[in-house]
Amino acid sequence: MDLKTISNLGRFKDMVTILIRYGFKDLMKRFHLPGSHLVMKAQKTDWELSTHERIRLALEELGPTFIKFGQVLSLRIDLLPPELIRELQKLQDEVPPLPFAEIQPLLEETLGAKVEDFFSIFEKEPISAASLAQVHRAVLKEGSPVMAVKVQRPGIQKIIETDLHILETVADYLNQKFEELRIYDLPGLVRESGETLLRELDFTREARHMRVVRNNFKDFPSVYIPDVFERLSTEKVLVMEHIQGTLLKHFVPETTEQAEYLAKVGLRASIKQIYEDGFFHADPHPGNIIIREGDQMICLIDWGMIGRLTPGDRHDLTDLISAVVDRDSERLLDAVLTIAIKEEESIDQRGLERALLDIIDLYAAYPIEELNIGHFLMDVTSTIRKFKLRFPPDMIIMTKALITAEGSARQLYPKLDVISEAEPHVRRIAKERFLPNNIWKTLRISFSQLLKFQGQLPKRLGQIIEKIEYGEINIRFQHENLDGFRKTLQNIFNKLASSIITGAMIIGSSMIITTGVKPHIFGYPALGILGYLISALIGLWLIYDIFSSRY
Repeated sequence: MDLKTISNLGRFKDMVTILIRYGFKDLMKRFHLPGSHLVMKAQKTDWELSTHERIRLALEELGPTFIKFGQVLSLRIDLLPPELIRELQKLQDEVPPLPFAEIQPLLEETLGAKVEDFFSIFEKEPISAASLAQVHRAVLKEGSPVMAVKVQRPGIQKIIETDLHILETVADYLNQKFEELRIYDLPGLVRESGETLLRELDFTREARHMRVVRNNFKDFPSVYIPDVFERLSTEKVLVMEHIQGTLLKHFVPETTEQAEYLAKVGLRASIKQIYEDGFFHADPHPGNIIIREGDQMICLIDWGMIGRLTPGDRHDLTDLISAVVDRDSERLLDAVLTIAIKEEESIDQRGLERALLDIIDLYAAYPIEELNIGHFLMDVTSTIRKFKLRFPPDMIIMTKALITAEGSARQLYPKLDVISEAEPHVRRIAKERFLPNNIWKTLRISFSQLLKFQGQLPKRLGQIIEKIEYGEINIRFQHENLDGFRKTLQNIFNKLASSIITGAMIIGSSMIITTGVKPHIFGYPALGILGYLISALIGLWLIYDIFSSRY
């Protein structure tokens, strides 16, 4: 056990105590986690709650790392059951704010000067407070619009790094001890989620994300992305335009027409991000959408977590959606196999096609206008998992983002036709693939790769030959689907061997008969007579087997 692990034992004990309090005592016993016996007498919370509800409450009490960790895990619909996903989405990232005196030193250290040197007004009471940061209203001295200053909580990075180290240690322990858990790759899951969480602590990344998406939406009506004041933004402080408005989760449309309009704008914004830009908000839930006062434009905030899709990913996604709309199981199978990552060499493609056909039949019962793309992709994700296939992480995040966007839009207007809104973007992406410029670009890249391979071929062949000479390459041949041929050969050789033995016995018996060796039966040597009888029986069996055999 290293010094870092020893120094974290106090925090580890607190974690175990909280888990036991929420009814996970049996889990602690089964996993034999170190130190758990010290807190087995902790009082269990006596609430009639489901397991998934207790997991959520335990994560909230465990603190900011686990709240954010749970929010990141809520994006992994490929691994976790839907009931747990729904609970993780409820994680409340609202905590009591820190007094201004506690964040002022960090703010001034980042700015390199006193707060009053940059801001003519800086409200000490925050307008919102979360586990990682809190936001204050302010006005710059040069007379800017009202700004929102997002300040990271002092010491939060050290807390998160400590918790992540404990999680990595526990994940490695469980992965080694329990074979049934290895399918989930707990160490990889913790490492990947931890990297996402640590990236979210770097506010310069969020500022870059906002600049990119603001440029993407510059010609898109009714969607607004807050501007960033880059001169004062750092890793721990983000200064951006403050949006006056109402969060979507609290917004009540005045008319049905207004609800329909806002729902369509919000959904189109998400579809544009996914299909056209390949750069999208990872969690567009109603708490991250503001309806701006006055013009009622939709404003997307909190760009700490984003997803990316390459042009190839978007083309593959278009093929997949087109296949389900056309009810074509073969095209759907091809699209899935193109996108998915194989966990095993061989795949039951016929079984997979039948399973995908079941999904198509299920969604065929719905009119096209009622088809929910996100839920369809989630069903496909769950199905292919049974066949040892999985979609890449960004494709999973895209699916979760699409489900959330559809849910947010239908919260405003339940009758929204998702396919109709997505169709223009899907058609545009499909056409772009066959534009002359794109075809020429693809050919140019392929030719360039071919020339590169041709130049490297002599060197690579030399390396292979050298490895063969030193015995570093072993070639193993494995014959498949030859069982019938092997059995036929075995049957033929068995009959041939029996025939040779029979002939040898007849010849040997004849030689014995001619010698007159005693004892005699009916005047002939008994051993010779016995040989003839055995030979006759074997011969009759061979004749019967030849005429009755299929070989």
